[in-house]
Amino acid sequence: MMLYQWHEFWRASLAPCTYWADAGAKMFSSHESWLTSLPGAQRTAAAYELLYRLGKDYEKPEFGIHQIEVEGLAIPVVERVVLEKPFCRLLRFKRYHDQADGLARMKDDPTVLVVAPLSGHHATLLRDTVRTLLADHKVYITDWTDARMVPVAQGAFTLDDYIAYVQDFIRHIGTDNLHVISVCQPTVPVLAAISLMAARGEALPCSMTMMGGPIDTRQSPTAVNNLATRQPLWWFENNVIHTVPANYPGAGRRVYPGFLQHMGFVAMNPERHGQSHWDFYQDLLKGDLSSAQSHRKFYDEYNAVLDMPAEYYLDTIRTVFQDHLLPRGLWDVAGERVDPSKIQTCALLTVEGELDDISGQGQTRAAHDVCTGIPARHRKHLTAQGAGHYGIFSGRRWRTEVYPQVRAFIAAHTGAATG
Repeated sequence: MMLYQWHEFWRASLAPCTYWADAGAKMFSSHESWLTSLPGAQRTAAAYELLYRLGKDYEKPEFGIHQIEVEGLAIPVVERVVLEKPFCRLLRFKRYHDQADGLARMKDDPTVLVVAPLSGHHATLLRDTVRTLLADHKVYITDWTDARMVPVAQGAFTLDDYIAYVQDFIRHIGTDNLHVISVCQPTVPVLAAISLMAARGEALPCSMTMMGGPIDTRQSPTAVNNLATRQPLWWFENNVIHTVPANYPGAGRRVYPGFLQHMGFVAMNPERHGQSHWDFYQDLLKGDLSSAQSHRKFYDEYNAVLDMPAEYYLDTIRTVFQDHLLPRGLWDVAGERVDPSKIQTCALLTVEGELDDISGQGQTRAAHDVCTGIPARHRKHLTAQGAGHYGIFSGRRWRTEVYPQVRAFIAAHTGAATG
């Protein structure tokens, strides 16, 4: 199928128009341009910018976390790559302090590995999660690579490989005082990774926090879940899997393209997105620069998508959404059975949003049903009232309601294995 190639052709064809719209927006809005004095200049600039933003390419955003504030002090933060694999980089956000007592306190802080989703958007979607965690923790995050940028010579990437990556990252960081947080999609492979490590007798993290993930999608199925079960697996392989064109390093790799995923995201709420762009245009006309900048910031992140490896995507559809192998106790990874009941020394916190329309209520909580080896006193569930999917890990509700409980749970299980 040539859909990806046609998409690239269409994108290249639109590029001159997009550049022209960007230039027009700047010429009719810049204080240094005489065009701003013409009648209707503000309306023209607004129209040009809206056209530009509808047609432009959205590159992967930066995390942009250079400092945090702790107890009124500005603490510098440096982003470092500590381990790099073909399909993922392990990043650490290292904090610095110029006072000896403050530095000593930070050294004793718990370590958190945030496993970001590989499900369309970049790991930068968890920027607010990371920034909030940094106040009280040493933070690492998985930064998944756009599959179109990975040469075919690097081989395939499957769900089994994802699990192996998570295990390698845990071993690299070390399990002493380590806590793993998985957000959405990775709750399943993270639970599998820790289950397999437990079955082998390996050292485990002190705790795992699972947020808004599809542990058992038979519970309160959402529109996303129904889409994954409405068609057989071969339909997804024949209709959403395409080959990366020759203008990318991953030419020839089979992927679920980011542009198709983005179309699916928008199709879930087309009226809301249409209204949002109309409001942006009106804000520009009114000179409401703060609201306009908020729109730009949101869509710079929302519209930046990555290609997923075909093998990983199809594995996930089959294993998680169609066959429900994890909650049924029938999942084998590289010849080993995934048995969460083997986990005994890793505390479990599950977090769900009351209004989550991606992972319905009960889907994440189902982890408690399979992690029977963890004592009840080391297991906890939180339902964030009034929170949607993104509200449990980003925004005001995350910072003021969810995070304090996550922080307290990590603190309560820091320094020693559960038992």
